[in-house]
This record gives sequence, structure tokens and C-alpha cells, in this order.
Amino acid sequence: MTAPRAFLERLFETAIAAAHPSRCLPPLLPDAPNTGRLILLAAGKAAGSMAEAAEAHYLGAGLPRSRLTGIAVARHGYGRPLKVVEMVEAGHPLPDQAGLDATSRTIALAQSATADDLVLVLMSGGASANWIAPAPGLSLETKQSVTRALLRSGASIGEINTVRKHLSRIKGGRLARYAAPARLVTIGISDVPGDDPAVIGSGPTEPDPSTLADARSIVECYRLDLPPAISEALHDPSNESPKPGDPAFRDTRYLLAARPAGAFRAAETAIREAGFECMFLGDRIEGEAREVAGAQAALARELRANGRRAVILSGGELTVTIRGNGRGGPNQEFALALALQLDGETGIAALAGDTDGTDGGAGSADDPAGAYVDGTSAARARALGFDPAICLADNNSTAFFASLGDLITPGPTFTNVNDFRAIMVNSIDAA
Repeated sequence: MTAPRAFLERLFETAIAAAHPSRCLPPLLPDAPNTGRLILLAAGKAAGSMAEAAEAHYLGAGLPRSRLTGIAVARHGYGRPLKVVEMVEAGHPLPDQAGLDATSRTIALAQSATADDLVLVLMSGGASANWIAPAPGLSLETKQSVTRALLRSGASIGEINTVRKHLSRIKGGRLARYAAPARLVTIGISDVPGDDPAVIGSGPTEPDPSTLADARSIVECYRLDLPPAISEALHDPSNESPKPGDPAFRDTRYLLAARPAGAFRAAETAIREAGFECMFLGDRIEGEAREVAGAQAALARELRANGRRAVILSGGELTVTIRGNGRGGPNQEFALALALQLDGETGIAALAGDTDGTDGGAGSADDPAGAYVDGTSAARARALGFDPAICLADNNSTAFFASLGDLITPGPTFTNVNDFRAIMVNSIDAA
């Protein structure tokens, strides 16, 4: 008989391991330039581990340290001990001064590139906050206010990044302009539904199909109350991003080292080896966390009623429209909504977690990644004085699961391929 929590945690760990840069990055690294410098520019939650793997590859192959330079900017707590490349830890999800200063140095390095150099850009989720270079006339504080408003609005990651791109001097293809005429290779780890390079980290080296008009429409759609300077910036034609066909992209290439689909393939193999049927719903699921939880709970109950022994897998980028004052994140809110849906059910257990190791929270590296839930969660919480319905209304999933000891807290994983959700349906009651 399989213990649900231990099994689900192993699946989560399997998915994360499949996407770690030490495993997936080295085969894709381009040859170092014959005479010029290798300029390594990395950003995002996997920036430190990607830079670490790249350094080991090139230095191990004999590249002189004098020909390697660069800077990696990761979320606080996600740094790695690099030998040559500068490592900076900066704010996420809210940008901070450390990110602002590091981005200035990133742009300066890109601008210093010559035709003999190779600019290697290593991208991962979180880069949108780590690389912060406000458009002319905007301050760091103004950009922070925009980020707060977008995160609270329920907008999708693609919509959030569309606005960000048009308020920046590095996002939306602008880094490629700085790097020309050097050859530019970008390798990404995808954390976005559809793996669109123009969305990953707000696409600093990719042509941007979105427009200033699109950004204004998103602001209007979500009725965001933003400073006047933002409205002015979004009406300024000089803040339009470079489009396909721009000369800046003439000598650029983009590769994906890891994507959610690969992580789920690894988990699916483990599920089948354990004797379970795997029902994969896809890695591009979006929507309100509590609504997705309702739909998946109904599917789990149907499988249970039919005597199926299965694991429902899904990924994507869920959202939370914040109406309360509690703490949590999309994965924890999904799990809390699931706790209400599965109240009293037997033979069903689930884990929802963000593969980067943190889910929402206050920006600390030790914030929880998600939570474990089963049919006893709601009753156990009530016995401790936590009403699950009240907690859900207050967006207070962290306190709910902390009371049960059911938070998932792996710490920084040094990769990021988005949300991982697994619901275990056992025809033999193992809950």
C-alpha cells in the first residue's frame, strides 16, 4: 500500500530533478568564441544554477578565465557560489535596488560586446522582477507599485509581462539591441504555459508581438489604479518594443533547456512504475486556483467512484484574485479549495507546489512551495479552530496548512518549470 504523502512528494521531487540545469543545460551550451569574450548574462530563479553549470562547462573545457565575464541575478536565497561570473541576489516578486543596480551592470556588459564576442543569456522564470530597468521617467518605486497592482489583479503571466515590457529598458527584446553586433544565444527554462520565449522573463532577447495598445487594454481591463507616470509611459511611442524583423535579432538564437512537459514526463514514468494509471490534463492550465480545484476534485471523485487507481497530473499558471488579507499563493489556494471539495472523501490525496520552491509568500526563500491535502484536511483544521471556508475567503491558505503541518517547504530548488499538481486516487483506501 502506497503512503499518499510520501508518494506525492517523491513525484514532486522527480519533476524538479528533471528540470535542474546541471542535467539539462550542458548539452545545449554553444561553443565559446574563437578569439573574443564569452559574456554570460543570467536572470531568474535558476540564474545562479544555470551560471554555475555554464561556468563548469566552459572552464572545464579550457576557456581562460580572462575570456569569461558576466553577471547572474537571481531571487534572494537563490544564489550559487560562482567562480568568475558575478552573483547578485535581488527582489522577487517585487523588484528592489539590488536588481536595479545589477541590471544597469547587465546592460553595460551587453553594450560592451563586439562582433568577436558571444553573449550567452540564460533565462528562467523570475527574470522579469530580477532584471529591472524602468523606462525613462519611471522610478523603482513606481515600477514596484505597478507590480503590486498586477499581482493582485488576477491577470495572467502573459498579460503581466505585456505591461512590464512596455515600461522597461531591457525587456521585450531590448537586451538584443544592446548586445548587437555580437552573436547572441539565449537558453531558457520555461515557466510559462506554451513555452513562448517572448513571455519567459518578459523576453529580453526576443521580438515582442505585443504593443503599447495591448498594455493599455490590460490596464483598463483590470481597472488598475496606477500612477499618472505609468499612463504617460504607455502612451509614449518611444516605449514601443522591437518587433519581428528588427535588425537586432539578425544573429540571435533561442533554445529551451527545460520545460514543464519534460518534468511531467518524468513524473508520469514514476506513476506508471508504481502501478497507477496517469491522467495528464496538460501543462498549460490557467484560471482561478479555486475554480480549477473544483473541476479537478469532481474528476477525482468520478475516478474514485469507478474504482480507478490513478494520478491526475496538471501544470500551468494559476491565478488568485486577492480579496482577503491572508498569506498564500496559487498552489496553496488550490489545495485549500481542494480541501473543501474533498471534505470527508477517502482514497483521495493531493499535492500542489511550485517547482521553484516558493509559492507566493512574502518574497523569502523559505516560503512554502505549496501544500499536501486529503479528505481529512478540512476536519483536522476545524478541530484546531481554522474554518477552511473562512480561510479561503481571506486568501489565508498558508496559515491553514501550517496549522496542519501540511505545507511543502523544499526551499530553493534552483530551477523553475511552473506549477506541479498531482491528485492521487487510490481504489485501495490508503488515505
